[in-house]
Amino acid sequence: MQIRILGCSGGIGAALRTTSILIGQEVLIDCGTGIGDLSIAQMKNIKHVFITHSHLDHTAALPLLIDTIFGDVDHPLNVHASVATIEAIRKHIFNWVMWPDFTELPNKENPSIIFHPMENKDVREINGATFQAVDVNHVVPCFAYIVKCPGGGIFAFSGDSKSNDTLWPELNALEKLDVFIVEAAFVDELKDLAEVSGHYCPETLALDLKKLKHETDIWITHLKPGSEEQIMKELNEHIPDRNVIRLMGNENFEI
Repeated sequence: MQIRILGCSGGIGAALRTTSILIGQEVLIDCGTGIGDLSIAQMKNIKHVFITHSHLDHTAALPLLIDTIFGDVDHPLNVHASVATIEAIRKHIFNWVMWPDFTELPNKENPSIIFHPMENKDVREINGATFQAVDVNHVVPCFAYIVKCPGGGIFAFSGDSKSNDTLWPELNALEKLDVFIVEAAFVDELKDLAEVSGHYCPETLALDLKKLKHETDIWITHLKPGSEEQIMKELNEHIPDRNVIRLMGNENFEI
């Protein structure tokens, strides 16, 4: 299954896009500004979006996506997320003030967007792939996702999180882990800010990675714009025994 990193930055700027990962042709994890690099034809292929949490860098393009494809596709956009995330998106985005409520367009009987609530450890199967939600530790309810692909490949995405004891047992229970994408948002000097805002810095991520039994490469996402080089320098100092790779955006890999 083909995986494409559409966006992986903690903010915006020249060539920087916020979080969105395309799995195959029909599924997204998160809907940040990265999806703006898709063609309209590619957007029309998307049928499912798994949202980690409600923050705008992960949801900002969701209303724009549904507006772009509205009326040109014969399927609804299925959005999978926690109850808290769905409530936040419906209250603050699809509310007829910030954006039209596409759960009522073209009408309530034939909506353009359908929300599917998920709970911790719930699993959804789509086109032979499974998507498992796992609670992580952020300032709002947030999921990581573990994806098992039809060919046997497995990857995981941490979502936004600081130190936690929920994700690692689920990862260690896997028979293998081909790719692990995890956030590191702040430099160590801003460790207190990272803690308050529910993010890793290199020091805290290094400590949590000691809980991971798999010897997979570590792909880093969600770096704060302007701090990328320092974050990666500190990560490599803290984690000399693993291959730590900075995601730049537009990476493609197959698992």
